[in-house]
Amino acid sequence: MWQQVVGHDRVVERFRRAAGRGRLASTYLFSGPRGIGKRTFAVRLAQALLCQNDRGNLEICHACDSCRQMEAGSHPDFEYIAKPPGKSDLPVELFLGDKDHRMREGLCHRISLKPMMGGRKVAVIDDADDLNVASANCLLKTLEEPPPHSILILIGTSAARQLPTIRSRAQVVSFSPLPADELAELILSQELVADRESAVRLAADSGGSIDRTADLAKPETADFRQQLRRELASVRLDAVRLGELIGGFIEAAGTQAADRRVRFRRTVEFAAEFYRQQIRIACGIEAEQNGAPLDVESATECLDRCLAACQQIDRNANQSTLLACWLDDLARLSRGERVLPIT
Repeated sequence: MWQQVVGHDRVVERFRRAAGRGRLASTYLFSGPRGIGKRTFAVRLAQALLCQNDRGNLEICHACDSCRQMEAGSHPDFEYIAKPPGKSDLPVELFLGDKDHRMREGLCHRISLKPMMGGRKVAVIDDADDLNVASANCLLKTLEEPPPHSILILIGTSAARQLPTIRSRAQVVSFSPLPADELAELILSQELVADRESAVRLAADSGGSIDRTADLAKPETADFRQQLRRELASVRLDAVRLGELIGGFIEAAGTQAADRRVRFRRTVEFAAEFYRQQIRIACGIEAEQNGAPLDVESATECLDRCLAACQQIDRNANQSTLLACWLDDLARLSRGERVLPIT
């Protein structure tokens, strides 16, 4: 395990080879599902690249001035920006400074400055999926002419969610979901559950994401997930009753729109998980459980509608309207009716 980073040995070796050959790129896009360690990997990589005792193998000494400042969160050559709490995107001020300090503050200005401690500067841009047009255009100018000895790391869930002009200027590094056995060990080490059997079961349901695991470990989330599955398994799906159940779960996230959007997306993911199971049952891969299983065609169409709903949530569609339309479509599709395609 490299620097306590779980499950990404393949990516570690890729960067070790590049560093050893002096072939590091100026811009990387870390792509993969949420909660699998991309942010942790990026910060550890930055510390290794800035370590004053690094010999090209990305080993961190933890003893030099650079390592101590990284661990204290005060390294002058390391930049980290992320979506501010309650915001739906990365505002342009993070890149250019506020109106009174345009081009004299912000990441694009700071990354252009000469390194203060060593030979390079490293910047990590989290939540890159949520770059707005103005922010993306500002960043593009920096990517087109990257400052000497600088490395930028963007973190997102999919390369397809980035502007083609940004994607074409970055090396895409794909991260896979965490293996279930390694995730189970991580669950135990973080004391999310008390015993190994529960950790293994939770890891199997998490899709390889520690964030999803932490959410599933909450009693209120586990109870909601079971209620949702019972409603979806009903002989006749009641969109109104299900809407009230989901609405209450979303509202419990608080008043911040971003928090509600995360919970809404998690709900749709739970539904998608249910319909994937229905497909496995219909194909004879998994034994039938409670409720009336759907046929393969209906379950597949319901799954496609859930995936489309996730995309609509990511595009900041109106949540109440989307919830009503999504549930109405699921009710109709589960009865074998047709719905208009989502564009």
